[in-house]
Amino acid sequence: MNLNQITVPSLEVTASIKFYKMLGLQLIVKSLPKYARFLCTNGGSTFSIHQVESLPSGHGIWVYFECDDVDATVEKLQSKGIMFDQLPTDEPWLWREARLKDPDGNLIVLYHAGENRANPPWRIN
Repeated sequence: MNLNQITVPSLEVTASIKFYKMLGLQLIVKSLPKYARFLCTNGGSTFSIHQVESLPSGHGIWVYFECDDVDATVEKLQSKGIMFDQLPTDEPWLWREARLKDPDGNLIVLYHAGENRANPPWRIN
């Protein structure tokens, strides 16, 4: 089995389209005002947003996008005016992460884990 796509809720699909295009995702379906789908240019998975009347309650959604160079990616996005809640940080789980929120408050994590993504030292064999 392979994870192909994730869909997140949005109150304003148009604002979300602008945001995710700035992150570097390629818009492949634009069905306003209800839906949009993007292609992740590395790996071929897709990511979509759909319009909702209200956002789910609770801690929300966390979406992780893997980057080869988190620091360079953050610097590039900051030059476009994107604000980050957490700048690149080496985490205890051996990933380097930066965090920001999309227009609907969904948490976006840009990260690099290298071998530790699938093979951390504590992996169950």
